[in-house]
Amino acid sequence: MLKKAILVLAIFALATTAFAHGDMEHILGTVTAISDHSLTVKTPKGEVKEVEVDKTTKVVRAEQGISLSDVHVGDRVVIHARRHDEKLLAAEVRLAPQNSAPARH
Repeated sequence: MLKKAILVLAIFALATTAFAHGDMEHILGTVTAISDHSLTVKTPKGEVKEVEVDKTTKVVRAEQGISLSDVHVGDRVVIHARRHDEKLLAAEVRLAPQNSAPARH
């Protein structure tokens, strides 16, 4: 029960941060696939969104810059993205704190 409460608080903290970027689209969810140029995220509503990443995409966990290679399937994220050529391009990928991410087996 305590783990669920911590997870919910972490998600709300990420969602609150998401609204600080007014002109961007915000994608909240769980990473389901990763490639060299994109992340696929499943939202709480069950939508699947593919978001492109490039060398300018900032990746952050607990206010620390990390590499895209540190992102794993199952991580919970908030992505701030802009529409570019009919696609979403991530400006920032924020990961939930490690203690709230699902365990990897």
